Amino acid sequence: MSSNHKITQKTIICSLLMIFAINSAKAQTWWFGVSGAGNLNYYSGTTQRLDNSYFVPKAFHNGTGIKPYGSILMEYNSDKIFGFILNAAYDGRGGEFDDVMAPCNCPATLKTNLSYIALEPSLRINIGNASPWYFFMGPRVGFNLGKDYNYTQLYQQDRDGTFSAVDKTVFSGQIGLGYDMIISSPESKTSVALSPFVSYHPYFGQDPRSIESLSISTARAGIALKFGKSHAKKAIKTAEIVVPNRQVEFSVRAPKIIPKNLEVSETLPLLNYVFFDEGSTAIPSRYFQLSPSEASNFKEVQLQNEQVPNMNGRSSRQMNVYYNILNIIGDRMRENPNSTIDLSGASANGIDEGKLFADEIKTYLVNAFAIDALRITTQGRLKPLIPSEQIGGTKELTLLRQGDRRVDITSNSPALALEVGGGMMKPVMIQTQIQNPLDSHLIFNVDGASNLLKSYTIDVTDNKGQVQHYGPYYTDKESISGKTVLGSNQEGEYTVTMNGITKNGAKVKKVTKVYLARQDGVIEKGYRYSVLFNFDKTKTIASYKKFLAEVVAPLIPSGATVIIHGHTDDIGSVDYNQSLSQARANETQQILENTLKESGINDVKFECYGFGENTDQAPFDNTLPEERFYNRTVVIDIVASK
Repeated sequence: MSSNHKITQKTIICSLLMIFAINSAKAQTWWFGVSGAGNLNYYSGTTQRLDNSYFVPKAFHNGTGIKPYGSILMEYNSDKIFGFILNAAYDGRGGEFDDVMAPCNCPATLKTNLSYIALEPSLRINIGNASPWYFFMGPRVGFNLGKDYNYTQLYQQDRDGTFSAVDKTVFSGQIGLGYDMIISSPESKTSVALSPFVSYHPYFGQDPRSIESLSISTARAGIALKFGKSHAKKAIKTAEIVVPNRQVEFSVRAPKIIPKNLEVSETLPLLNYVFFDEGSTAIPSRYFQLSPSEASNFKEVQLQNEQVPNMNGRSSRQMNVYYNILNIIGDRMRENPNSTIDLSGASANGIDEGKLFADEIKTYLVNAFAIDALRITTQGRLKPLIPSEQIGGTKELTLLRQGDRRVDITSNSPALALEVGGGMMKPVMIQTQIQNPLDSHLIFNVDGASNLLKSYTIDVTDNKGQVQHYGPYYTDKESISGKTVLGSNQEGEYTVTMNGITKNGAKVKKVTKVYLARQDGVIEKGYRYSVLFNFDKTKTIASYKKFLAEVVAPLIPSGATVIIHGHTDDIGSVDYNQSLSQARANETQQILENTLKESGINDVKFECYGFGENTDQAPFDNTLPEERFYNRTVVIDIVASK
């Protein structure tokens, strides 16, 4: 038996042993398929004798060529590090040598058409447990298939023939890198993968002839199409959803006394934006604009007293105050001749349109309030100073862009801007009555509702068996007015039942009792402050830390109750907004608590709620951008001890 045959036999035996060893592993995954590639062949060395009867007058040394490669393959890939690949292939190793000049000063060329039937067993090495990348390496055995050549020389007839002394079998090696892309559906019974790959075959062992010193090295790039049996899990049906192993917790916060009204001295933040409608550069009609004679009689103090009590503490009255922002700015600038403002208009349609927005406001203040034009600067921008639309954002862009089509009003004058609080405009003071304050509500805490329940309802039953039904609800916190529950009753004990349906379809029932009492003659007094947030920014609270510590905290008396409730607009998911509003409220409480402790006050009771975008609790509608901006808020109610 020849040495080449012995090498071939050893290679096949090693390959079979490798398959057997890997096949004994668990979690088998077999693939079968085909591959195609291009071989970039590099020739080096020397060849001058083409066949037994012909020597060329000048030796050839270097050359290159691109030839096809195609295989059928079998692959084993487990969830382990190692796998196995076997290719049986047509392997083209032909090319063209660099031209030489024969002694007759005649240019000569030589082309080869070497090709093989190749057997390539490789060890596959996975890069990580779940990564689609893998290395492969292993031997290559080539059985010669073609060995034709073509020689041309000027002034001489072309010569076609077959190389002599070509080895029937060559033994070499390869190393490569591949990437598996699964293109079949997860539910498909057959997995299909496209696997681009590259490999390198060094010249070791790739001397095609037993004479001279010619050798070949090859770089290969191609793609494999592989098919295997799918091991994908069946799609989980709705009824099979796994619910976390925890219980829904239910509790009710009920007021001890339901007062008649709450008289509030409210510090309402003045949003320093004026929003412009799409398709127009005019100040929208919803903003109150006065004639010069009307403006001469306007005073900010006229907005302080609310004539009609509101139900939940926020109403159109607060929005009406905001819609007087231009008149408030005009009145403040008129009363403080040294104050100045900057107007920065933003429009996605261009900086020129943004400047038109700013110039419109400047014109109004100059004409209506006789403000010196030199006290007002204007500029145009594509984006406002703090944009709502963030780079890379893709959701609800229409609403976000509505909020970015505006004029920002900024000032360094203390008469216009608050000295503490990160550049806020000086707020407006409002005296009002709240008929249905939050501290008179029953607050339902259904911890885990958003994650564990499809929905739940609340039944409130009095001692006569009469049932009030509320819901369905979906979030962790909900509230019902204590006055609504009492109705015409002066007091009563009530059984509160929460009935929920889990995402598995199971029923959940929780029961507790509460006692409610009305005192119609009691009118409580309190303070209210609001903190506004830029879009999606919990950390805006950091800029208000000084405001909360120096303005709000000193007004909280010993033994008071502080109710903090966070809200969001309706942009984004319900669950995310719920978490965001709770985070804002929690951080506000933390700042106030720390400040009070530093002052030696430790008996203040805090109640902290996040209501998200809950429409029943939202301060305003979400139709206009200014309403959405005012809904991004934390409201702080300070009620003295009862």
